[in-house]
Parts: sequence; structure tokens; C-alpha cells
Amino acid sequence: MALLIRRKEKAACSVTILRGPSAVHIMALRFEILGRFNRARAAQLTLPHFVCQTPLFMPVGTQGTIKGLTNNQLEDIGCQIILGNTYHLALRPTAELIDELGGLHNFMNWPRALLTDSGGFQMVSLLHLADITEKGVTFQSPVDGKPMLLTPEQSIKIQNKIGADIIMALDDVVRTTITGPRIEEAMYRTLRWIDRCIAAHEKPNEQNLFGIVQGGLDPALRDICVRGLVDRNLPGYAIGGLAGGEDKDSFWRVVAQCTAALPEDKPRYVMGVGYPLDIVVCSALGADMYDCVYPTRTARFGTALVPEGVLKLKHKVMEADVRPIDPTCSCMVCKNYTRSYIHCLVTKDAMGSQLLSYHNLAYMMRLSKDLHMSIIEGRFPEYVCGFLQKQFPKGDVPEWVCNAMEVAGIDISSCCVPFS
Repeated sequence: MALLIRRKEKAACSVTILRGPSAVHIMALRFEILGRFNRARAAQLTLPHFVCQTPLFMPVGTQGTIKGLTNNQLEDIGCQIILGNTYHLALRPTAELIDELGGLHNFMNWPRALLTDSGGFQMVSLLHLADITEKGVTFQSPVDGKPMLLTPEQSIKIQNKIGADIIMALDDVVRTTITGPRIEEAMYRTLRWIDRCIAAHEKPNEQNLFGIVQGGLDPALRDICVRGLVDRNLPGYAIGGLAGGEDKDSFWRVVAQCTAALPEDKPRYVMGVGYPLDIVVCSALGADMYDCVYPTRTARFGTALVPEGVLKLKHKVMEADVRPIDPTCSCMVCKNYTRSYIHCLVTKDAMGSQLLSYHNLAYMMRLSKDLHMSIIEGRFPEYVCGFLQKQFPKGDVPEWVCNAMEVAGIDISSCCVPFS
């Protein structure tokens, strides 16, 4: 039975005293839990530029743009927060230019919320160009080959100039497939760097600094990192270092461990997660925010997201199919174009990837809204079962999903075949 919150739980925007090395910290957000089902929660996240509803998905606009889509289109489909990348924005067009032109909101003409990554992920994606030390990360610029030092202080300074509503602390990122002492080294360095980030943050009343939980797949290291970050009393917390090739059973267990230990009155952000199934599972486990390039990247390869999973528009069977991508979808693409038409365009014309990007992000925004409303209205278990029945009509729900739903307290026995 759903437990609806009659009295809103609030994390106020007022002055908050940190227990860590910083003095006074003003949080530029308010987080109000509007409804629950066990660990899952629906909330209202009030940021300086927009009032958001969670769970929510953030599309990745690395350099201040979602490829092929206008800001008006993003507003039309209900996009609440766009993610920008500190590393790439600092290279081009530069943080100084963005600052001179009134910040990234003004520069890209986006009235809603923005979040900037710290640049730390490039430790993984550009590892062949990076040298990681206690001081920071030295990158070889892919633009001109010159060395670029990114320290915790520099990352925050750049993000202060960019002006996003949420800024991320620089963390020491390693792939979850790596084992050994490097994982522990990165976790403790992440805790040391968060203090440098807090000290360097000059706009706490305008921008919210989120810490990132690291520790690989080691529960003991994750626990140490969670406790260390919670002691700093930050406006919000991210779970980092996942979606990097680890097995799904390890993935959901790390999410479950971290969401259970993070504060109830603060937003929880699982970084790099964009598969719809993962978002449903993580939301059931108590997470609130997600980001990934997956919906737009897979669109550029001719793949559409649909309730049943994915639809590959490049396949020849689509050549004469006059149905919309998804008959249940009310987005502009599904209202106006057939599978046959898009089949003619994908991988051959930019219009094809634009239409599929629009549809895929519309799908993600609808997924977010449906998760929010199903929790508010006390029908979250029914929504989860309906979602799984469409994705796995034969009842072959993956065992890791079944295990995660058991921990989340969601009965999915009606939509899955028992394991032998």
C-alpha cells in the first residue's frame, strides 16, 4: 500500500551550517518530497532557474546544445534540466567568454535549469590524454594538443563562471571494471578533493555543489565515501563510477546501498544512467535524477525508444510501415511521420537523427513524468509491472531486476516467470 506524504518534507533554501571544513553554506535549492512508495519518492526540486519534478532525466548537451534540437523543442517535450560539460565548455567557447556574455543560460538562451559536470569523467573517457595526481588532472587538449590542468579549484572556478544551477565536485573517477588499490586511492582522493571544491565555491547562494560517491563495487569503500560526503552537508549527492561496464547485479546493489545511506531530504543523482529499465529500477530504489547520452546517441544510429524496448528504423521491414514510431506516443514526430519515412532518412540525412532524437527525448520525459505521477497517485507498483510486461511480454524479466524489486518492496510476481 502506498504511503503518501500528506505533510511535505522540506529541505529549506535557508542558510545551512556545514559540519565539514567550510563555514556557512547557503543552499540555492529546495527539495520537497510529495509522495512515496517504500523507497521510491516523487519530489519537487526548486532550483534558481526552474521548479523540477522528480524522478527526472537530464539530456546531455555537452557544449550547450542538444544535437539537432532547438531549445523551444526541448521545452515543448518537458525537458527540465540540461547537462553541460565543464571540460568541453572550458576548451570551447571558454568559460571566460560564457561569463562575459552573462553565463551559459544567457549564452544558449535556455530559461530552465542547467547542471555542469566537473570534467572528472574525462579521466575515464580521455584516459590516454590524462595524468592524474593529487594536485589535479592534466589533460592533453584534443583541440590543440596543449596541456590543460584541471584542479578541484579550477573546476569550481570554471563552473562558477558558467553559472549552472547545479555544479559537480571534481572527483577521481575510475572504471568499475578496475580492481585493486586504485579504487581505494580514488575514493579517498575524492573525499580530499571535495573539501577543496567547497573552499573554492564562490556562489553557494546561486549554485548548488553536489558531491559524488565513489568506491567502485566495494561496499566498505562506498560506505566510507557516503559518510564522508554526508558529513559535509551538501545540497545534493551523486552516485558516480557506475554504468561503466559492471554487471547489472553489482550495479543495482551499489545504487541500493548508496540511496539507503544518503539523506532523505536531499536529491540523489545516479550519474550516466539512461536506459529506461535502469531508471525505473533506480527510482524504485530511491534515486531522483539521471543523465546519459544514450537517447540521442542511439537516435543517430537509427534506433527509437518505445514501450516494448527499442525499434530499429534501419531494418528493411520498416521500409513500407506506415505506422508511427509509437502509436501510444503524442510527440510531434509520432503525430506527423511514419516509420517508412524515417527509415528513408536514418543514417542518410540529418533530419532522420533529429526526428529520432526528438522522439527519444520525448519518451524519456514521459517516462519521468509517469514515474512521478504513479508515485504521487499511489499506483507505483502497478506502473512498474505494466512497464515490465511491455518490455518482457514472455515474463522473462532479468533476475537482477527481480532481486532489485524485492529490495525495493515492489511485488512483480504477476509479470515475471519464476526462476528455477
